[in-house]
Amino acid sequence: MIIRCWGARGSIPVCGPEYLRYGGDTTCMEIRTREDEIIIIDAGTGIRRLGNRLLEEGRSRYHLFFTHSHWDHIMGFPFFRPIYRKETSLRMYGCPFTQDSVRKMISKVMTAPNFPVDFADVQAEITYQEACKDNVAIKSLTVTPIVTSHPNPGIGYKLVEEGRCFVFLTDNELAFKHPGGLDFEDYAGFCARADLLIHDAEFSEEEYRTKKTWGHSAYQDALRLSLEARVKQFGLFHHNQDRTDAAVEEIVQDCRRVIARHGSPLECFAVHEGMEIHL
Repeated sequence: MIIRCWGARGSIPVCGPEYLRYGGDTTCMEIRTREDEIIIIDAGTGIRRLGNRLLEEGRSRYHLFFTHSHWDHIMGFPFFRPIYRKETSLRMYGCPFTQDSVRKMISKVMTAPNFPVDFADVQAEITYQEACKDNVAIKSLTVTPIVTSHPNPGIGYKLVEEGRCFVFLTDNELAFKHPGGLDFEDYAGFCARADLLIHDAEFSEEEYRTKKTWGHSAYQDALRLSLEARVKQFGLFHHNQDRTDAAVEEIVQDCRRVIARHGSPLECFAVHEGMEIHL
């Protein structure tokens, strides 16, 4: 399993010299399976660059999973160039929650007057499958969903292939239980002994005091989850739009100090655009 990050920023894309290392595009992850199936999670602004690369590679068949329909996770979809090609075959997965269907959830991003091209003009062959409760098998890969603690709410995913486990939990508030969300212990069980956990870590504890119920975690809570679940690698994700590279580095160093005090072998890092991880 190869995992690539095309966008790790939260809420809104940013640019400038203070964001060069970790990047400014919003959520988009790519997974390549042993059989070279292409799985995409979320269509934040990072999906634009991913689409360009896929076209350069001559690839036309993809699986696209959505965590939820908040703007920063779907705003890149109209700029995903493969959807304007008849050769493209795209299967979408997600739990529509407040919408009637996955199709309606994503098509709203291209509804007038917000965008000049209507969703009906998309030429790709698109099929839809809800992924709210049941596992999804894509050849050698199994994808297991879990409801996140987030307004409206959202879905996280566990991807397992040949005994390797990657858990992706963005927009998950560990210290507050939103309607439909689960308890901390439930997420710890879901992540137990994963090879890699990428988790929302948007706030510091100080910031979180005034942002509680917004649907995001303090990085200290995400770290505690990683330690209690005994995962092997922990990637801080959904970086706050005002978090500079230097500030992200300070968070990573603080996490590593806590890990050292626990005597844990946990590896900790901040996810950045262009990062590639092999499991």
